Amino acid sequence: MKRSPGARLCATAAIGALSLSLLTACSDEGAKDSADSKASSSSSSAASSSSAPAAKALTTAELEKLLLAQGELKGYKSESGDDTLPASKTAVKTDKPACDPLAWATAALAPGDTDANASNTVSEDKASGATVQPEDFADAFDVDMTFVGLSSYEGDGAEKAMKAVSDGVTACAGGYGLTAEGETTKVTKVVAEKGAAKGDEAVTFAADVDMDGAGTATFHTEVVRKGNTVATFYTVNFAAMTKGGDMGAIPAAVVDAQVAKLK
Repeated sequence: MKRSPGARLCATAAIGALSLSLLTACSDEGAKDSADSKASSSSSSAASSSSAPAAKALTTAELEKLLLAQGELKGYKSESGDDTLPASKTAVKTDKPACDPLAWATAALAPGDTDANASNTVSEDKASGATVQPEDFADAFDVDMTFVGLSSYEGDGAEKAMKAVSDGVTACAGGYGLTAEGETTKVTKVVAEKGAAKGDEAVTFAADVDMDGAGTATFHTEVVRKGNTVATFYTVNFAAMTKGGDMGAIPAAVVDAQVAKLK
């Protein structure tokens, strides 16, 4: 089902906290395994295996089949991101190249060097529970929407993509300027967060975004690698965006279900 023009407008504004002028209108650390097969460790990032055979990238069509489909996660609805998400990396840029992977991850684009990329949106299906009946504009947008991106890489490309994100969290700690869909905004701070161990490797970070001079909002992003596939997750609550503050955690159920589908 197609979103209403208002929903598409708000979703476009939400991506990486882009187009902040629309907000009013929308009123570890990766652990490493050494060559010694006896060594093992656990952290927020699962260890990657250096002995794995050379990986072959999945195609975009194959990635699309791995995205969460409607009906696969109870209490959530999955929809194409075609009318809400940027079509390519050329539409999302920062003023610091090292920060590009962070911006791409928030926009469900591949954080690494690959053309194999697929995305969708997974949102709370409040209507299915029949407990929430939106009565006004604000209530209609009081829903968490998670932008999900999948990308696949040849050889060690997935590991390099994860490193680019991890390095970006450090390099961009002081913030960066972001331009997307012709709109600009300012990320004022980036900090690493400890996420749950998922897949083979995970990087989680939070970014504070200037709300056009009206305080800041904190958005959370999780990037997970499983084999040579990288999944990105970024959650926005449209109603909360108008108030600032913390946008809330990425739903664990969405991450668990999506990572479980990856090969």
